[in-house]
Amino acid sequence: MGLAYRYSMWLQRPPTWMYWKRGWQLFLQPARLAGNLVRGAVLFWDNFVLQRFIERRSPLRWGAHWLISWGCLLAAAVTFPLSFGWLRFETAPDSQETYYCFLLGVRVLAFPVESLIATLLFHVLDIAALMILAGIFLSLLRRARDRGALGVQQFANDLLPLVLLFAVSVTGLMLTVSTALLHGYHHAFLSQFHGITVILTLMYLPFGKFFHVFQRPAQPGIRYYKEAGSAGEQATCRRCGEPFASRLYVEDLKQVQAQVGIHFTLPDGTHYQEVCPPCRRKNLALLQDGLWRSTPTEGGSTHG
Repeated sequence: MGLAYRYSMWLQRPPTWMYWKRGWQLFLQPARLAGNLVRGAVLFWDNFVLQRFIERRSPLRWGAHWLISWGCLLAAAVTFPLSFGWLRFETAPDSQETYYCFLLGVRVLAFPVESLIATLLFHVLDIAALMILAGIFLSLLRRARDRGALGVQQFANDLLPLVLLFAVSVTGLMLTVSTALLHGYHHAFLSQFHGITVILTLMYLPFGKFFHVFQRPAQPGIRYYKEAGSAGEQATCRRCGEPFASRLYVEDLKQVQAQVGIHFTLPDGTHYQEVCPPCRRKNLALLQDGLWRSTPTEGGSTHG
C-alpha cells in the first residue's frame, strides 16, 4: 500500500505525469512500435543489466550500485518465490542423494546433492549477501573519499539504506554460519532477528532511496521523448531565430507551467518559453543595464 501511494503521488506531479504520458504515447505509436521494442531491449541491457548510466559518473559509484542492486534482485528473485510457494525443493522419492526443483508445481531440474549446482542453489542467498556487503563497502569508500558526497549526504536518505542492507545481509549470513559451523546454535533467535531486519527494510521501501527501484523503469520513456523531439519539429527563438529545443518539449513545458501556476505569456500573445536561454540572459543584462542607467546619481542626474 505504501508503494502504491508513493507511486501515485509521484505520478500526480505535472512534470512526471507529462513525461509518463508522452513516453507511452510515443512508445506505442504503430509506425514506431517495432523499432521502439528493439530500442527498449538495448536500453534494458544498458540501463538495467549493465547500468552504464552510473558508470559514466564514476566507476566506483557504478561498482557499488551494480553489486547492491543485483545482490538485492538476486535475493528477491529467490526469497519471494520461496515465500509464496512458487519455488520449492524436494528429495527424489527413490533417492536421498537427488534433489528436485519445482517451479509453479512443475519439476524443472534434478541434481545431485553433492554437486556444484546444489551448492550454488542452496547458497544463492549467501552469494547475494556477499555481493551486497561488497557494494556497501565500495559505497562507504566512495563517500569517505568524496568531499562533495560528504557535504550533502543525510543519514535517513543516504546512510540508513546501507545500514538496513548491512543488517539483512549479515544476519542472513549468520544463519548459514549457525547451520553449517555451529550445529544450529541460536538458530531460532537469529532467524527471528533476520526476519525483523527484512521487515524493517521492506517497510522503508516507499520512503528513501529504495523507491528509485520502482521509478527507474520509467526512465526509458524520457529517452523516447528526447529522441522523438530531436527527430521532430524544432522550436526557434523569437528573438534570434535560432533553433534551441524541440517543439514537443516547448509546448509540453507551457502546459506544465500553466498547471503549476506559472504564466509566462507576453503582452503580444507570445510565450517566454519561445525565447532561447542565451537570449533570456541577454534580455536580463539589457534590463539591468537600463535600470542602472535610469537610476539617479547623488547629483540628481542619471548614469546614462
